[in-house]
Amino acid sequence: MSQEKVDRYKKEKANRKKIMRRGKAMSVVRKLILTVAALALIGWLGYSAYDIHEENKERVVAEVNYDAVTDYLNSLSE
Repeated sequence: MSQEKVDRYKKEKANRKKIMRRGKAMSVVRKLILTVAALALIGWLGYSAYDIHEENKERVVAEVNYDAVTDYLNSLSE
């Protein structure tokens, strides 16, 4: 091995704990980000499905008879 490789190996060995800690932290961060993204996607899909379901429901329609009001307004104008 060249001296450069030996120096690089010694440097890596000295910082091995730090490198391992950083790798584990990045792994946890990646998993957390993927979990949040998956939950957001599932929530969005659930909300969209619920919204489509609610749109397809039959709505109750109320009919109002305005004959009495119309008669009253007509009697006022006479």
